[in-house]
Amino acid sequence: MSSSSSSSFSTSHKMPQTLVEPASPYDESSPLSPLSPTAKSTTQTVPVSPGNTESSAAEDYTPTNNNGLHPGSITNRHRRQSSTNSSDDDPYALAEKYYGDHKKKTFNKNSPLSRVRTFSTFESKTSRKEFLKQLNEYNGVSGSIREESEPSSGTVSKAPSPPALAPPLPSINADANDNDNENDNPNHGGDNRQTKKANFSLKISKDNNVDDDDYDDDTASEGDVDDNGEAARELFGKKKLFRQPPIREVSPDTATPRNSGISQDDMTSLQRETFDHVNDNIKEVDEFNKHLDNHTVHTLKKKPSIVPLYEHGDNISQESIKLNNRINLRRASMDDTMLRPKKYYISDVQDTIKELLANEDTDNNCQITIEDTGPKVLRLGTANSNGYKQASVRGTYMLSNLLQELTIASRFGRHQIVLDEARLNENPVARMKRIISTSFWKSLSRSVTAENIVDMSRDTKIKEHWVDEDGNVHENQESHRIYVPHDRKDQYDFFNKIKNSRKDIHLDVQYLPKKIDADYIKSINKKPGLLALSAKSNPEDPANPTSWPYVVPGGRFNELYGWDSYMETLGLLTDVKPGQNLDHLELARGMCENFIYEIKYYGKILNANRSYYLGRSQPPFLTDMALRIFNKTIEVSPESMNDAIDFLRRSTLSAIKEYETVWCCEPRLDKKTGLSCYHPEGKGIPPETEASHFDAVLKPYVEKYKITQPEFIEKYNNGEIKEPELDEYFLHDRAVRESGHDTSYRLEGKCAYLATVDLNSLLYKYENDIAFLLSTFFHDQLEDTDGKLHSSEIWIERAKERKQNVDKYLWNEKDSMYYDYNVYEEKQEDYESATTFWPLYSKLASDEQAAKLVHDSIPKFEEHGGLVAGTLKSRGEVGLSRPSRQWDYPFGWAPQQILAWIGLVNYGYMGVARRLAYRWLFMMTKSFVDYNGVVVEKYNVTKGAVPHRVDAEYGNQGLDFKGVATEGFGWVNASYLIGLTFLDLYAQRALGTLTPPRVFFKNMHPTQRKGYE
Repeated sequence: MSSSSSSSFSTSHKMPQTLVEPASPYDESSPLSPLSPTAKSTTQTVPVSPGNTESSAAEDYTPTNNNGLHPGSITNRHRRQSSTNSSDDDPYALAEKYYGDHKKKTFNKNSPLSRVRTFSTFESKTSRKEFLKQLNEYNGVSGSIREESEPSSGTVSKAPSPPALAPPLPSINADANDNDNENDNPNHGGDNRQTKKANFSLKISKDNNVDDDDYDDDTASEGDVDDNGEAARELFGKKKLFRQPPIREVSPDTATPRNSGISQDDMTSLQRETFDHVNDNIKEVDEFNKHLDNHTVHTLKKKPSIVPLYEHGDNISQESIKLNNRINLRRASMDDTMLRPKKYYISDVQDTIKELLANEDTDNNCQITIEDTGPKVLRLGTANSNGYKQASVRGTYMLSNLLQELTIASRFGRHQIVLDEARLNENPVARMKRIISTSFWKSLSRSVTAENIVDMSRDTKIKEHWVDEDGNVHENQESHRIYVPHDRKDQYDFFNKIKNSRKDIHLDVQYLPKKIDADYIKSINKKPGLLALSAKSNPEDPANPTSWPYVVPGGRFNELYGWDSYMETLGLLTDVKPGQNLDHLELARGMCENFIYEIKYYGKILNANRSYYLGRSQPPFLTDMALRIFNKTIEVSPESMNDAIDFLRRSTLSAIKEYETVWCCEPRLDKKTGLSCYHPEGKGIPPETEASHFDAVLKPYVEKYKITQPEFIEKYNNGEIKEPELDEYFLHDRAVRESGHDTSYRLEGKCAYLATVDLNSLLYKYENDIAFLLSTFFHDQLEDTDGKLHSSEIWIERAKERKQNVDKYLWNEKDSMYYDYNVYEEKQEDYESATTFWPLYSKLASDEQAAKLVHDSIPKFEEHGGLVAGTLKSRGEVGLSRPSRQWDYPFGWAPQQILAWIGLVNYGYMGVARRLAYRWLFMMTKSFVDYNGVVVEKYNVTKGAVPHRVDAEYGNQGLDFKGVATEGFGWVNASYLIGLTFLDLYAQRALGTLTPPRVFFKNMHPTQRKGYE
């Protein structure tokens, strides 16, 4: 794994105050902010941000509402129906209540599980009633055509007086503007008239000729019949319209001739006259049509709003369009916008899973994908018939969703469930977002407790020989060990208390020394253990502190990783609102608190909290991470301002310590260039790698000394064998892992000598962020634990100096690109890497440099699925002797996408960011739909098919699951949530229909295309 794993996203450094200011790309409360779920009022308590507060990106970005949709552009009734149950606890808790073996029943119309009538997507009860009222006024429609539901079935039925179509309706009142109809109708291109839809609501008797697949509710009332589609078609869709008049229900007191004073013969005669009166008043459709103006015709012909394919110019004259003067009502067809979702009753979850896999899983991997060759259909019993009638579930997507839902139900212990069709046919974008937010994050969350300390401390990578307290010898087994800082007696006592309270576990609790160097780290390589993390006091039980929670990169990890945690924080904060998803804010805060703890007790933010990582850090993101958490905290909980300021103070001091003692001192600082390198401490062979990982490297030395490889490793690690070349090789290998880009031919064999553009961009951001924090929040004077005062002036000077050095050593004017600089050979490298866009993220580039990067360098990296990690030209040929590396071409990684999006928006290139985000999200969504909900660590961004299959190095994480994916991958989950905030409604709807990027960009209107350039 990779060391694991603005401007809207630019650091939002904020102090609350009441002011009026323009929307800023540096302000998360701005509509531009990808992290801001809603656009806020400009006069409010807003956080303050550093840097420039103006950006041309504001002109390209459209604010979204809480659902990520544009205000006024779409309503809930236009959407594909989302799942009826988004709870992540037990979605099947009520199933047995209604369908358990103890309570079999047939549901009537009053049952809680009876289906509710779902009206057409483009109509509402209000508009139906409004039109019907006008129709009654103008035409004197009899009581048999009513707005309200029919009287109870207990009344006696009699034939009513027939309706008479008297004077034609002159026009339909348009008292509301419909601004979504532009280009909806191909016959009205360019017609911007504002109209209001008119809908017929004509109550008719129930049509008994209904397919069971569509209406399986035997107890449905007459009002459930699709009166709008069928009745309107009968009334206006034929040349000679006649139909048996609907039965009018009247009260029992007036139902008989005796009570009404009319004889039976008179009643028969009256019915015959009524029959003739209907025929006399029926008009030809064309005769009725001619009385309707074009306004009404256009309204009735309005079609659903879809992603249009534009083949004409921008301006089409209205006179050139010939209006079709026929009334085309929406037909009562079977399509997914008219049919109300079914509910399926699954009486035996396990048997249904077995049947489903036996029929559809032809490759026997417990997944249903497009590569399976089954019939792609399964019949399930309907809920309204208690399973008696059946309906079909068709297609790979619905069947794979069915398998996922059944697997979840099985894991919850459900034997019977009621499953809504909307859950199976859910919009893939909505489903993926929901699953990440409610399931994936929870599955990736960790916190050390008395119950899980043994599992958390177990290291599956290293087996060892050890003796327990009872004298039992354990050979080649996993140990359970935890290391505690030398001055944290409270934690030491806490873990020992757990150990002593349970005789069934063997937990080794050890103190770390005050000084931790490379020799000590090597000395405990054979005794690996988990490193303790931050804990907060528990008011209810002071003797048992509560560990701060965090998110791990993937399901097989238990450790807190470095820069993975920053990316995950960005994703977690996207859906945190007042009173909503506050647990996501707690996770983000926990990761930052753990970083503060690591810097204080271990000297740096670690690659991960295992003992063999004590000398190795990761790319630094602490300042931006802390500021985002601070901003979100005061947004959702203003009353916690004091605690938030204290958190910001501790974060700032920790960042200063990390900057001064890790990145800007030996061995990582190159004094000649003034730039920093990845250069971790460590000796010997890294113990966490696979046993065979270094076989090719060690083979010449094993042959040289004529001993076995294990013997050579033992002697080399103990210092009995000296090999300077091998020492240098492992120095660079550790540096590659510290960089987070493990592995890549860009860094292999020289990483510790490279002043990389990514690291120095992040340090430049540290310098500016710290200067802002000191001047804004701490009156330009902040005292650390040693009594030293820190002010912003020195940090501003450091940032200026670093920018000059970066421009001198890393920027290449000819290639319009940033390269790494080899401080050992004193030359600029020429490997083209996506890290060239990190100066945009940190605002290190000038406007001219940014423009050259966008226009000259983006095309080199933009592929079908987003930005590739490096170019094909730089990677070179690969084969048996030179295998593929996972951070090279043709693979793409979530952090490269996220930082590029943020950076592009920083400089006003919102359209480019939106285009790249669409590419990445389409690739993820397509894999998710076609391959049973898969979300993986990395993708082959050059492939349109199977991009999730990556065979470089150790393969891809996130593929190995049975039935349903439960974790995804941390920063990839985050990239999806973040990427959605960059897309406008138009792009989100296209994404939901799996419109490929090439088709999407090619067929959009020229005016819309500008928003993607």
